[in-house]
Amino acid sequence: MNHKLINVWDPYVRMFHWALVTSFFVAYLTEFDVLSLHNSAGYVVCILLLFRVYWGFFGPRYAKFSDFTYSPKAVLMYLSALVHRDAKRFKGHNPAGGAMVLAFLIMLALTCISGLVLYGLEGAAGPLAFLHGRFPSEVDDWFEEIHTLLSNAVTVMIVVHVIGVVWSCFLHRENLIKSMINGKKRT
Repeated sequence: MNHKLINVWDPYVRMFHWALVTSFFVAYLTEFDVLSLHNSAGYVVCILLLFRVYWGFFGPRYAKFSDFTYSPKAVLMYLSALVHRDAKRFKGHNPAGGAMVLAFLIMLALTCISGLVLYGLEGAAGPLAFLHGRFPSEVDDWFEEIHTLLSNAVTVMIVVHVIGVVWSCFLHRENLIKSMINGKKRT
């Protein structure tokens, strides 16, 4: 059956998505090997987050927070319907996807902030370099643990996100990965 396709994900959202995936994993996988690559990828994540927040207010319809921000009750009702294979299909983000976007933005922002603090504390570098030597080494260790915990939590969220995307693809017979590449979804 042929369905009419519409543009849902604009080029900036798609570039943001794949650049964020790449940058996060470069940072995650180079944490102990190539510190400068880790830090550079972390800065890219920070810049991408700032762009996405801006785009969430000033971008096109499906990129705006107002299009995919739902109440916690609506998210829970959607998740229940999803489990029971009775979830409504959305052109843009569904309530669970919208909640995941917001959760990703918050968790990645916290990961970036903790990384910047850690870089200042331990490396005497970055915008928070002035923090170096001002606190006992236990503070450095604490921020390192927080940064690691946050990045591991984001990794778990990514796994949950991918499972949700695959489940939605199955449930709605729709290739969401392809739509995040070409920007189009069926009406």
